[in-house]
Amino acid sequence: MSNTPLTSPSRQADIPWWRIPQVVFVPAILLLGVVATSTMVVISSMDQDPVLDKAVYERELKAAQMLQGQARTNALMAVQPAQQGRNHAASPVVPGEK
Repeated sequence: MSNTPLTSPSRQADIPWWRIPQVVFVPAILLLGVVATSTMVVISSMDQDPVLDKAVYERELKAAQMLQGQARTNALMAVQPAQQGRNHAASPVVPGEK
């Protein structure tokens, strides 16, 4: 039997983990993800669109329906929902008008 040590004699001195670039890379990536997520939350929560009051919308819609001619068309186009307005921006007739 030989008495060889379990560790090799050319072993380097123990290096702290924070001095190894590959090990520092993992917490740095995680920290970068937290910072990016926090930044996106702050950006998305700033300048939010207001929630519209349904009673005010219905009142404005009734007032627009009482008008006649081009004034009625303009008023109905002004109070229509954004998706309808976007999808029918070039159409001459207000959707739902009969």
